Amino acid sequence: MKIEKLVHTCFFEIADQSYEVLVYSRPDGGHLAKTSFAPDDVIINDGLSLKEVLDKHRHLLPLAVNSREILRQLRGPLD
Repeated sequence: MKIEKLVHTCFFEIADQSYEVLVYSRPDGGHLAKTSFAPDDVIINDGLSLKEVLDKHRHLLPLAVNSREILRQLRGPLD
């Protein structure tokens, strides 16, 4: 049984990269926004409305992108 319904798709530009944001509504009326970096690496935010969840995602997504870049730098080049 599907509990989330896709209601909005958009892209946020961060550091010259485009990140897809998928927003779903939940049965309780809330919303959640998801951005996938990899199949097992997804950032999810929730909010009471579409606007609230997009605003929250717009502020938190750059932090998620930056933290992943810092982690890549610390790990060094892949051999």
